Amino acid sequence: MLNRLIALIVRHGVPLVALNVFLEQIGAPVPAIPSLLVAGGLSRDGRISSTHVVIAAVAASLVADWIWFVLGRWQGYRVLRLLCRISLSPDSCVRDTESNFDRWGMKSLLIAKFIPGFSTVAPPLAGATQRSTLEFLVYDAGGAILWAGSAVAAGRLFHHAIASILRRLENLGWWAVVFVVSALLLVIAAKWWQRMTFLKRLRVARISPAELKAMFDRGESPIVVDARSAGARKRDPRRIPTALSGDINELSHDLAGLPPHAEIILYCT
Repeated sequence: MLNRLIALIVRHGVPLVALNVFLEQIGAPVPAIPSLLVAGGLSRDGRISSTHVVIAAVAASLVADWIWFVLGRWQGYRVLRLLCRISLSPDSCVRDTESNFDRWGMKSLLIAKFIPGFSTVAPPLAGATQRSTLEFLVYDAGGAILWAGSAVAAGRLFHHAIASILRRLENLGWWAVVFVVSALLLVIAAKWWQRMTFLKRLRVARISPAELKAMFDRGESPIVVDARSAGARKRDPRRIPTALSGDINELSHDLAGLPPHAEIILYCT
């Protein structure tokens, strides 16, 4: 069974790797690193071209990222909200990505694919900030080359270990397929559980805009903090009146002098 699978990878390896990379970059929970590592290991024995694998992976990544970039330019932050609804990563991915993007700018695309959650969110964020398409493609291609190239290089370097793992899987026969599918499902289940736990905590502490307005109408004075990043506040200057602006990483210091019973309400993108 595994011999046929390896033969399939050798015969159609480049398109298969490209499809795997495209699906991962478009947001599907199918990691591409394992296929890049296996392709790199097979290339060491001359069974597949590592150059072709890297080129195909970079091209597939650019196509997927460009789609998100165009959607980000067209729909702005609505695309980021959509990503957080369909992504298995917690919603904090957008805020963290925004902070990194504001700090490093387009250069962040060079390392985006090495940071979980950053890879999918960074392209639409670049589009939402109306960055140059050419600049985006240059930095995104550079990041894709570093990411795919390092994975293929690691596969070539550890080809003996990869070959040993493939032989062990081959000895399992059909159980190898069960093992691989089970591992993938376990990763997806773990991410789903992480997201559900995050959303459950969020629902407990959430307050709607109407409820906040009602509190003000009753004469209550909760402390409202605009926890958006500086870049987000610049791109969308609308804010709740009387809200304090601050870096969420510094809030524990900024709010240290408040009485323990004070109601604090934070809002972000």
